[in-house]
Amino acid sequence: MALSRPLRIGIIAGEASGDLLGADLMAALQARHPEIQFEGIGGPRMQALGFHSHFDMEELSVMGLVEVLKHLPRLLSIRKQIVRHFIDNPPDVFIGIDAPDFNLGVERRLKEQGIKTVHYVSPSVWAWREKRVFKVKAATDLVLALLPFEKAFYDRHDHPCVFVGHPLADRMPLDVDVSGAWQALGLDESHPTLAVLPGSRGGEVARMAPLFKEVALRLKAQFPGLRFLIPAANAKRRAQIETVFAELPDTSVVDGQGREVMAASDAVLLASGTATLEAMLAKKPMVVAYQVHPFTYWLAKKLVRVKRFSLPNLLADADWVPELIQDDATPEAIAQAVAGALGEAQRENPARFRELHEQIRRNASERAAEAVLELTC
Repeated sequence: MALSRPLRIGIIAGEASGDLLGADLMAALQARHPEIQFEGIGGPRMQALGFHSHFDMEELSVMGLVEVLKHLPRLLSIRKQIVRHFIDNPPDVFIGIDAPDFNLGVERRLKEQGIKTVHYVSPSVWAWREKRVFKVKAATDLVLALLPFEKAFYDRHDHPCVFVGHPLADRMPLDVDVSGAWQALGLDESHPTLAVLPGSRGGEVARMAPLFKEVALRLKAQFPGLRFLIPAANAKRRAQIETVFAELPDTSVVDGQGREVMAASDAVLLASGTATLEAMLAKKPMVVAYQVHPFTYWLAKKLVRVKRFSLPNLLADADWVPELIQDDATPEAIAQAVAGALGEAQRENPARFRELHEQIRRNASERAAEAVLELTC
């Protein structure tokens, strides 16, 4: 596509996983148009590729109804300012990456001004409040879906959607290099190892890290030789995690390297989210546990229609991975489930996870870039 000026792309990514998706997409677009320009809100990975972020992405990384309410005035102010900026300086296309509660409002206002809009990562309209699909249709010209069942949903509702696959499935090899991960982390593979991932958001880590520490203490008593590896998403999360786990023996907190940590481990204990997919792609036994504010959970129970919430179980449409939520997420129950994961309880999962990996390994960032560029024509 011949352009008389550099293509301008607006992007908002609301958290670490969105920053990763955005960086992959940017790289694919830059390979086609080296002079392309990007701006909006993004994290360190996107900024390393030349992205101009008008606000700190960390300000958008808030989850849960009660938690969001505390930050609502600032979130509304940021949204108002970024919408005004893009209306005054229209991009060729705007891409909201995940964060639907924030991004769909931005997209709707921009679409009303004639700016083409894309939402990358479908909101969970298939899981709860299905009528939100009409909000998505009003806000977007195109949805880029990471999972196959999402495109089928949008097809039923007659809205443009492209199943691009998942970039993480492209980044991670089908065969996991466990020895390479050990070497990258400087580990002695003779010790059994548990990867512990309490989340990437500040509030999430504040909730989950103390619970996971109690689990780790029980497991240490049961398995004295067990080692714990905890990846930290950034310096702020590292400080949080080190404070909580300071007195846990045989524990290492590392900067980033979440995939290496999971690849090097015998099993994974983690909060819900994208990390469950990464653990699946690493072909590792896992236990998923999560807690939110009690009112947030009460409301979710009223609205959510799906029985499963971790991505491996959603993709498989089966209960392959233990999921412990809210009151069920006790230190005793989680420790028992992790002990099973360290043993033989999930011995069939590596082969099953490989099949799911192949299903969503579609060269996602390239397909997403092609869809975005086609929309700009």
